[in-house]
Amino acid sequence: MQVRGFLLLLLALILLAATAEAGKNKKEKGKKDVSECEDWRWGPCVPNSKDCGLGYREGTCKDESKKLKCKIPCNWKKKFGADCKYKFESWGGCSAQTGVKTRSGILKKALYNAQCEEIVYVTKPCSSKVKSKSKGQSPPFPS
Repeated sequence: MQVRGFLLLLLALILLAATAEAGKNKKEKGKKDVSECEDWRWGPCVPNSKDCGLGYREGTCKDESKKLKCKIPCNWKKKFGADCKYKFESWGGCSAQTGVKTRSGILKKALYNAQCEEIVYVTKPCSSKVKSKSKGQSPPFPS
C-alpha cells in the first residue's frame, strides 16, 4: 500500500513538472522580438512599389535593427509625409488674384519621431461652378 501511494505521488510530481515546462514554452513563443533597448530611431515608411501602398520602415537602437510593416495611403498628401498628422481648418475664401483657396493645418501627432512642420498650408483651385440656391425650390403658387 505504501508503494502504491509513493507511485501515485511520483506520477503527480511528473505531471506537475510536465505542465510547468509546457507553460514555459508557450510564454517563450508568445514573446515576439522583445528588445531591452528603449531609444529606437525609426526611418520613413518606404513603399514596396511606386510611391504608396504597403512597405516597411527600418529602426535602429544601439547595435540592433528591425523592420516594421507600414502603409502609405495612396491619396495621402505626400508633401507632409505619412507620419505627420494635422488638424485642418475650414477652407478660406477664394482669392480673385490667384484663383486658389487656402487652409492651414496644425500638427496633431508625429509618428515614429518624424520631423514634421508645426503648421502647414494647403491650396487648391477655386471651383469654377457657381452654386445656385434655386435647386429644390418649387415655383410660387398662383393666387
